[in-house]
Amino acid sequence: MMVAGAALWGCNATRFVPEGEYLLDKTSVVVEGDRSVSSEDLLNYLRQSPNHKVLGFWKLQLDTYNLSGSDSTKWYNRWVRRMGQPPVIFSQPLTDASARQLELAMINKGYLEAEVEVDTILNPGRKRAEVVYKVTTGEPHIISSVSYEIADTAVARIIHADSAVMSITPGDKFDRDLLDAERTGIARRLRDKGYYAFTKEYVTFYADTAENSHAVDLTLVVRPPRRGPQENQTGVALPAEALNEHDLYRIRDVVFVTDTRGRTTPAEIRSLHLDTVAYRGVKVLYGPDRYLTPEALEEKCYITPGSLYKAARVERTYESLARLGILKSINIEMVPTGSTGPDGERELDAYIFLSRNKKQSVTFDVEGTNSEGDLGFGLGATYQHRNLARGSQLLTARLRMNYESLSGNLNGLINDRYTEYAGEVGITFPKFEFPFAPRRVRQRFNVSTEFALSFNYQERPEYTRIIAGGAWKYKWVNTTNTRRHEFDILDLNYVYLPERTNDFLDAIAPDNPLLRYSYEDHFIMSMGYRYYHTNKRIASATMKRYVLQPVVYTIRASVETAGNLLYAGSKLFGQKKSGDVYKVFGTQYSQFVKAEVDYGITRNINPRHALAFHVGFGIGFPYGNSRVLPFEKRFYAGGANSVRGWGARTLGPGSYNSHNSVAYFINQCGDISLDLSLEYRAKLFWVLEGAGFIDAGNIWTIHDYENQPGGLFRFSTFWKEIAMAYGIGLRLDFNYFLLRLDLGVKAYNPASGQERWPIIHPNWKRDTAFHFSVGYPF
Repeated sequence: MMVAGAALWGCNATRFVPEGEYLLDKTSVVVEGDRSVSSEDLLNYLRQSPNHKVLGFWKLQLDTYNLSGSDSTKWYNRWVRRMGQPPVIFSQPLTDASARQLELAMINKGYLEAEVEVDTILNPGRKRAEVVYKVTTGEPHIISSVSYEIADTAVARIIHADSAVMSITPGDKFDRDLLDAERTGIARRLRDKGYYAFTKEYVTFYADTAENSHAVDLTLVVRPPRRGPQENQTGVALPAEALNEHDLYRIRDVVFVTDTRGRTTPAEIRSLHLDTVAYRGVKVLYGPDRYLTPEALEEKCYITPGSLYKAARVERTYESLARLGILKSINIEMVPTGSTGPDGERELDAYIFLSRNKKQSVTFDVEGTNSEGDLGFGLGATYQHRNLARGSQLLTARLRMNYESLSGNLNGLINDRYTEYAGEVGITFPKFEFPFAPRRVRQRFNVSTEFALSFNYQERPEYTRIIAGGAWKYKWVNTTNTRRHEFDILDLNYVYLPERTNDFLDAIAPDNPLLRYSYEDHFIMSMGYRYYHTNKRIASATMKRYVLQPVVYTIRASVETAGNLLYAGSKLFGQKKSGDVYKVFGTQYSQFVKAEVDYGITRNINPRHALAFHVGFGIGFPYGNSRVLPFEKRFYAGGANSVRGWGARTLGPGSYNSHNSVAYFINQCGDISLDLSLEYRAKLFWVLEGAGFIDAGNIWTIHDYENQPGGLFRFSTFWKEIAMAYGIGLRLDFNYFLLRLDLGVKAYNPASGQERWPIIHPNWKRDTAFHFSVGYPF
C-alpha cells in the first residue's frame, strides 16, 4: 500500500507545471575520451538541475510542495511550499548556457578541443523533459616548458628561490585553475617579503602552442608596477630602470585604536582627539574605557615598527588578538604615508581598530532525561567575566545540579535517586604563563594558560562520592582552527566515598581486592596531552559556516599518565608501603598510562548526500602503585556516540552478561575500547536530515576479574565479541547546531546467555535503544 501511495503521489509531480511547459525530470553528463574527467564533477557546472531526489529515487521536496493548494494567499499553502521545492521548469536558454559552461570548464582544464552536444528528450504527454550533455574531451594540452620574463631582478630572485614550491611543472595539464593558484601563491610570497602593494594581477602567463601539437610552452611574466610617466607618488623623477622595480614597504608606526566610535578611517580617528599612550614602540589610543592595558596589546602584536611589511605577521597578529575574549571585532588597516625611509622603501602606518565585547555574561541551561521510565532533569548556570584584570583574563564559574528518579526494588540501597551537584571555577590567561618565563618566550608561544578548581558531589543507589580536582593546562590553536593542542601540565583529582552500602564492594568485587580500589578513596595526579586535527575549512569568520569539501577528515589523539612523580618521590625518600601500595596523605594514589586515538572521515557525494566512517581505539594500563584503572578513567560502550543498539554503559566488557549481576552498571567498564561506525546521511527537506547507520564495537579488560567474567581481552577470540547494531536517525540541522534522534537496533550480541543474533529474532523492547543528543556522533 505504501508503494502504491508513493506512486500516486509521484504521478502528481507535474501539478504546478504550466501548460506548454515541461518538468525537468533528469539531467546527465556523458564523457567520452579521457576517463580521468569525472562526469560527477561536471554536473556542478550545469545552470539547471532537476528537483532533488531522496535515496536516489524519491523527489520528496517536490512532492511536499505539490501537497499545497493553488491558493497562495492561505497560510497553510505558503508554509507547505516553504518546506518543499517548486518544480524545476525546463529552460532552453539555461540548457544552452549549461553547454557553454561545460565547454568553458573543459577548456580551463586543458582540453582546448573539447566539444559538447546536447540531446533534449521531451515527453508532451507526461509534461517531462530529459537533457543529456555529451562531452567529447579530445586530447589535453600539456605544459612542455616553463620560462620567465621578470624585469625586476629582486622579485626574480625571490621567485626563483621559491621554485621548489611552484605548483606548475613540465608534464602537467594546461589547467587554468592551477595557473591562477600559482599567481595567488607568488603574490602571497612576495607580500610576505615586503612587497605590500603586489597583487596577482601583476603575474601573467603566456602560452605558445605549435600547430597540430598539444605541447604548450609557458612563459611567466611579472609586469612592472603601475606608475605615472617617469615619476613615483612623491613626484620625484625616477631613472628608466627603476620603473620596472616594485616597491618595498617598511612599517613606520603601529597604532591601536580601542574606541572607534563608529569611525573607520585614520583621518576620522585623529579628529576624535583620543588619549595616546606609547609603550614599547606602539601607540594606543584610548577613549573613556581603558579596557586593555598597553602591555596586553603590545604582547599580542607581531607588526614591528621599523621592520619590512610581512603579510604573515599581520595574520599572526589577527590570530593572537582574536584570543582576547574581550574583543568583539578586529580590523588591521595598512595606510601608505606617501614618504620614504632612509633606505628608499615606502612607509606604512599600521592601524589596528578594536571594538569591545560584553565584559560579563550569565547563561542558564535546562535539560530533561528519561532512562527506561526513570525521569530526571538537569539545571546549570555559567558566569563569565572576560576582562578580569584589563588583560582579557577570562573568569568562568559553573554550577550544575542533576536529578534522576529511581524505580524498582530499592531494598538495601542508601539512595533512592541519582543526584549530582557540581561546581567549577577557572581563570584563563590569553598568554603563556610560567614562573620566570621571559617576555620573548611568552610572545613566541601563542598559548593560553588555564587554572581551574572543581568539586563534584554524587549520590548513587550504592554509594555517595565526592570528587575534587585542580588543573593547570595550556591550549593553543592555529590560525584556521584546524589544529588544536592541549597540554595538562598538572591535573589533580581526589575521590572520596564517605558512604556506601554494606555489601557494595563485595557485590562488585567479591574475590578481587584489586578491583575494589576503583570504588575506594584514591588520589590521581596526572599529566596529559590532547591533539585535534581536521581539514574542515570555514567559509568566513563572520558566518562560521563550513565550506563543502569532497572529503573531510578529523583526527583526535590523547595520552595521559599518572602517578609517576609521586612514585619516584616515594622511592627516592624511602617511603614505606601501606600494605602493598604507597600512599599520600593517607590515600593510595593511582599510577597508569592511557592513550586514545579517533579517526573520522566523511565523503560528501554531493551537497545533499554523504557517507561517513569512524574508528576509535583506546587502551589504559595500570602499573606500579596500581593494578586497576580508576573507575572514572575506564572506558564504556553503548550510547549516542558508540554502539547505538545499546544504551550508555550497557555493553560489555567482552561477553560479560550484565543480567546476572546486581551491579551491572558498575561492572560494565573496561581497559580497552573499540568503536566502528558507518553512516549514510541525506538531506531531506527544510532542516530535516535522515541517516542510516551500522555500528560495531565493545570494551574489554586487561586482567581477568571475577566480577566481570568473559571481559578479558584475548587476541584469539576478541573478534567474536565485537557487538553490532544498525538503525536509522532523524536530525534537525539549524547550521549553528544540530539536534539528533537515533533509533539503534541490536544485530549481534556477544553477551553470553543472551540472544546471539537479534537481527534474526528481533524483540522491540529488548533490542532497541533511542538516543537524543546534540551534534553528529562523529
